Amino acid sequence: MATVELRFSALPEHVRTARLVAAAVARRAGVDEAVLDEVRLAVGEACTRAVGLHRNSGVTAPVKVLLIEEEKQFSIEVGDQAPHSVPAGDAPGAAGDDGETEEDEMGLAVISGLVDDVEVTTGAHGGQIRMTWSTTPPPAPLP
Repeated sequence: MATVELRFSALPEHVRTARLVAAAVARRAGVDEAVLDEVRLAVGEACTRAVGLHRNSGVTAPVKVLLIEEEKQFSIEVGDQAPHSVPAGDAPGAAGDDGETEEDEMGLAVISGLVDDVEVTTGAHGGQIRMTWSTTPPPAPLP
C-alpha cells in the first residue's frame, strides 16, 4: 500500500494543485483513464469544501489530502480541521448559515455522483471525506 500525503494552506488557489496531484497519482495507481476527470472534479469539490470550512471557521491549519493506493482500489481522503458541531440538516442554522449548508450539501451530492464509494465523517475537531475508486491491475509482464 502506497500513500502520498499533501498538505496545503486553506487558499482557493491551492485546490488546482491538489487536483493535478490527485490525477497523477490516480493514473499511476491504475484508475481508468476515462475516470480521471471524475477524480479531478471530486477532489476539487472536496478540497474547495475544506478550504471554505477552514476560512469560515478561522482555522489556520492546512488542509490534508491523503492519496492511498491499495491492491484493487484507490482512495483519497480530504480532511479539514474546522469544527462540525451539528450534522447538516439536523438543526436550524443561524442567520446566513442556510446558504452555506445548502452549498455544502450540493458539493457532497456532486462528489457522490462522481465517486464509486464515498464516506463523510464529521466531528468537533474536523471532518473527512473518503472517496474510493476501483483500479485495474497492471498487465502481466510478457515472458
